[in-house]
Amino acid sequence: MKHLVPLAVVATLAACADTPPQTETGAAPPPTNDDLNLVRGYRSEDDWCQLTGETAFTGNFLDHTADLVSCPTGSAAAQSLVETSDAQQVAETGGYTVYTIPRG
Repeated sequence: MKHLVPLAVVATLAACADTPPQTETGAAPPPTNDDLNLVRGYRSEDDWCQLTGETAFTGNFLDHTADLVSCPTGSAAAQSLVETSDAQQVAETGGYTVYTIPRG
């Protein structure tokens, strides 16, 4: 029986190594509070990063020269937004990170 435990551990680790990375499909998770007014996908209709409208929380971050965009914190969508745009993080709330992105 003692010989089966290491074998089970090795099998479990091997299975983890062969698991493909998870992709973000379907609708983005909803925020866990009411601080954000998510309007629509920012880069495409199904983008997990969402153009964000005015609320009591976001009012101080809105600027007519920039878009306010919120992405699920730690998501691949958030990482790609930061890598492909001049996104500057301004807040975190409800499981989302909020960015400001200059227009034009």
